[in-house]
Amino acid sequence: MVENVNPPELAPAVGFAHASRGGGFVFLGGQVGSDESGRIPEPADIARQFARAIQNVGTALQAAGSAPGNAIKLTYYVTDVAAYRRNLKAIGTAYREVFGSHFPATSLFGVAELFDPDALVEIECVALVGAP
Repeated sequence: MVENVNPPELAPAVGFAHASRGGGFVFLGGQVGSDESGRIPEPADIARQFARAIQNVGTALQAAGSAPGNAIKLTYYVTDVAAYRRNLKAIGTAYREVFGSHFPATSLFGVAELFDPDALVEIECVALVGAP
């Protein structure tokens, strides 16, 4: 049985789910740097978008009965890898605010574009259900 979870703190889920829980796992749909309305407030700032996106990952995990410390896999999609590298310090600080010192298996892919034309980063996550 699969349960979809769409917390009200995240953008309205139309045609997708923010999180799907089943079989002891939580799978997150890609989280971007959007606010609860679905708008990206910082369209040209990859570090601030990352911070908002990683907070959205934490929110979705909590709503689905998991936690950042239960993450098994993170996948980052970024439209500008060089900008990501230039902002590693701020990105690392934002990451640790949500995930602390938990560093699951992670991949980063440079992509030509994301669905929202203002999005510079999108984060997927797979985690275990329950407390870490």
